[in-house]
Amino acid sequence: MDVVNQLVATGQFTVIKQPLGFIKILQWFFAIFAFSTCGSYSGVFRMSVECKNRSQSDLDIDVEFSYPFRLHQVWFDAPTCKGPEPERLFLEGDYASSAEFFVTVGVFSFLYSMAALSIYVFLLEKYREGNRGAQADFVVTAIFAFFWLVSSAAWAKGLSDVKEATDPDEVIKLIPACRHEENNCKEVHEPIVSGLNTSVAFGFCNLVLWAGNLWFVFKETGWLGAFAGTYAPSGGKQPAPDSYGQAGYGQDPYAGSQGGYQPDYGQQAGGYEGGSYNQGGYDQGGPTSFSNEI
Repeated sequence: MDVVNQLVATGQFTVIKQPLGFIKILQWFFAIFAFSTCGSYSGVFRMSVECKNRSQSDLDIDVEFSYPFRLHQVWFDAPTCKGPEPERLFLEGDYASSAEFFVTVGVFSFLYSMAALSIYVFLLEKYREGNRGAQADFVVTAIFAFFWLVSSAAWAKGLSDVKEATDPDEVIKLIPACRHEENNCKEVHEPIVSGLNTSVAFGFCNLVLWAGNLWFVFKETGWLGAFAGTYAPSGGKQPAPDSYGQAGYGQDPYAGSQGGYQPDYGQQAGGYEGGSYNQGGYDQGGPTSFSNEI
């Protein structure tokens, strides 16, 4: 409790209130729901086979199946309507690859979400140091988003096939005795697959969460600032620092030794030298000199 109180006092749990941490919590919960609803599933359906000879009938044929849905290994005994000994039959199809892939992605997503959330809370400064932690987090998040897309789509197709393979009306077609009109075969109840439908829904919810989390992790990588810093608009090229002196910004364009008019600014301010008024380099004699010449 002391450690928790210290973390709350220092504000380290505030990251949970931010999108970066809050989405990780959602990913953690949704991953649990996704792989648990699929991996813990067990279903059963029932059929009845009524033979012409009632003594050979079986009105309660239960067929159980479960994860990972290797249906070709699921068997049941059905009457042949030709003798007292039943016939052992197997379902068709093997859908373990898509189901196991979906559950594996869910388990690893759960583990990574828990590890990443722990880093956010306890090692957030190191996570942001040099942006390496955020960059690695972005790559892993992108990989999991892709895996959720593939696994959810594959499991949605696999679930559709599982429903078809466990449909009692389809399984009845596998029983040889049901191919004869004198025998009556029918389903008693179908399997309940609402849990499997929920797993597919949670799979696509995880896809949305992981794909949406890419933006919030991307903002922690520093790549956005790097892109903004290297951006230079077209036509906005700035002159070199030493070009200001050559373009006329730092010197008088009329100052020079070739053909330039150079007024004497030092004496233009009204300097009076030796009885003559010097203005702009021109000497104008005073009235005394004029009277002497007369």
